[in-house]
Amino acid sequence: MSRVGKQIISIPDKVTIKIGDDRSVQVKGPKGELGWTLPLGVKVNSDDKTINVTRESEDRKVRALHGTTQRLISNMLIGVSQGYTRNLEIHGVGFRAAVKGTNIDLQLGQSHDRLHPIPKGVKVTVTENTKIAIEGIDKQVVGQLAADIRAYYPPEPYKAKGVRYVGEHIRRKAGKSVK
Repeated sequence: MSRVGKQIISIPDKVTIKIGDDRSVQVKGPKGELGWTLPLGVKVNSDDKTINVTRESEDRKVRALHGTTQRLISNMLIGVSQGYTRNLEIHGVGFRAAVKGTNIDLQLGQSHDRLHPIPKGVKVTVTENTKIAIEGIDKQVVGQLAADIRAYYPPEPYKAKGVRYVGEHIRRKAGKSVK
């Protein structure tokens, strides 16, 4: 007995979606425009206020792509209507960040500064030299930039120095004990 899955997504106000014949999905909103190509086995239909995501078979790969497609379209709708933000904090003596043109300059206690390029469509602001805010409409690009910056100096468990997400809890370890 074959059951065909279906998921319904509501469209926010001031957002338009266009589904092309070549399996492309274009989403436009007040913050910008995003596009994506649908995988084989998944169909998308659009009404005025809803989007229907359906799969053509019960194959394991198609079921996985069905959920992924639904989530990616939902993320695109949120991105063009509200946008995404990731906030980072830098902890450590002498650690700081600054935006220089199209790069972010990170001074993380190493012998040289780290210059990381800022992707197009992403806005990076640095406040108090230690707080970094990354904003954009593409959730994947915003999250990847935050992860790349954090990877230069992840927080260490002894003194909790490094780059961390705002609200991230660092499990501390005890240092050497003196006799």
